[in-house]
Amino acid sequence: MTQPEVPLLEVAVGSIDELEDPGCREFSIGEGDWPLRGFVVRQGNAVFAYQNNCMHVGHPLNYKPDSFLTKDGSQIICASHGAVYDIESGQCTAGPCRGKSLRKVEIEIRDRVIYARGRALR
Repeated sequence: MTQPEVPLLEVAVGSIDELEDPGCREFSIGEGDWPLRGFVVRQGNAVFAYQNNCMHVGHPLNYKPDSFLTKDGSQIICASHGAVYDIESGQCTAGPCRGKSLRKVEIEIRDRVIYARGRALR
């Protein structure tokens, strides 16, 4: 029996003006036990979005809310094992998953508000 397709959902993450530069904000798409959990990163006028899963072991990248960046704000870092990811590409540049990339989440900025789109994981 085929499961029905999970609908594509959109969530307002917040205004780009509310994010520090560089800065991050977490979001969830969907409800229940398996929402898609992600985060946005602002770097200058650019915004990038990724699923909140380390490519090393699959758990969330952060321990503290909205905390995904190295101390100097130049890269994304996994709080558990120290994997370091490029902000723009999501590619792991150092650590146990070197060469793998974070999964991107589709975003759009309308009237300076960041919207993320995706499907809950079920």
